[in-house]
Amino acid sequence: MSSSLTRGATLLLAAGLAACTTVSPPSASSHGAGPTLPPSPPAGMQYLYASGEAAALSVQAFAALTSHAAAMVKARPAQSVVLSPDAALDRPAFVPCADKPFAAVFDVDETVLLNIGYEYHEARSGKGYELAAWDKWEKTGYGAVDAVPGARDALTSLRAMGVTVIFNTNRAAANAEGTARAIRAAGLGDAVHGQTLFLKGDDAGGSGKDGRRATISARYCVIAMGGDQLGDFSDLFNRDQPVAARRALTMAAPITSLWGRGWFVLPNPVYGSGLKGGFDDIFPMDKRWATPAEGEKR
Repeated sequence: MSSSLTRGATLLLAAGLAACTTVSPPSASSHGAGPTLPPSPPAGMQYLYASGEAAALSVQAFAALTSHAAAMVKARPAQSVVLSPDAALDRPAFVPCADKPFAAVFDVDETVLLNIGYEYHEARSGKGYELAAWDKWEKTGYGAVDAVPGARDALTSLRAMGVTVIFNTNRAAANAEGTARAIRAAGLGDAVHGQTLFLKGDDAGGSGKDGRRATISARYCVIAMGGDQLGDFSDLFNRDQPVAARRALTMAAPITSLWGRGWFVLPNPVYGSGLKGGFDDIFPMDKRWATPAEGEKR
C-alpha cells in the first residue's frame, strides 16, 4: 500500500471514530495491498537504518578512513592494501604501488549505500531475501536509497585529495545502469562501469571479489578499502571454515594490524556472511551462565 493510501485510510478511520459511527474501515486487502505490516521491523534493521549508534559507528569509520588516506597520500607507500594473489592470511603480501595513482575501493550495499526501500519490502513481506525481487530492486530502486552516514563527506574528501573512488560490488553487471543511478541518487558521485564501478559478472570469479581487486590494483595504488563483509577485503575469509576459526583470523597477527589502517569495516547486522553460528559457536561451554536456580538446565 502506498503511503498516501495508508494516510488516507488512517484519516477516514479517525473521522469515523470522532462521529461515533460503527462503520468499519475497508480492509487493506480490498485495495489489493500486500500483507499487513508487522508490529516492528527486525531488530537489525532498526539498528542499521534508524539508530544513532549505527550512524555514529559509520561516521567514525569514514573519519578514520579519510585520515588514513590523507596520511598515505603524503607518505606515498610502497605497497597497497590489496593482498597479492599468492598471499595467505597468516603470511600476507601486498600488491606493490610503484608510481600508480591512488584509489580507495568500496563495497556498495550497506557500505556506502543504504538499501532502505528494498529492506522495507523485505520487512513488510516477511519473505526474506528473494533473488527475483533483488534483481528488480537493482534495476529500479534508485529512488529509495540513502548514503551511509559519513560516506558523502568522505568520498568528497578523497576525491579532493586526488584519490579515485572505486566501487566493487556483487550487484549484477547486467544492472550496471541501475546501480550507477543509485550511487548518484545517494549523492555519492558518478560511477562508470569498468572504470570506477566493478560488478559481479565482470570476470569469471562469480561473487568472489579478489579477481576484481586484482584488476583495480593493477591500475591503482589502493590505499584504503571499506566494506561490511570480510569478503570485501579478501576472499580468503570466505573459505569453508568453522565460525570460531573465521573470527580468530580477524584477530590474529598480522591481519589484525590492518583494521583501521587500510581496511575499514562498516556495521551490518541485517544480512551477510557474519550472521552465522549456532549456540555452540556463539556461547562456548566455559562461558555459559545461568542463575543458581536454573544451573542444572544449562
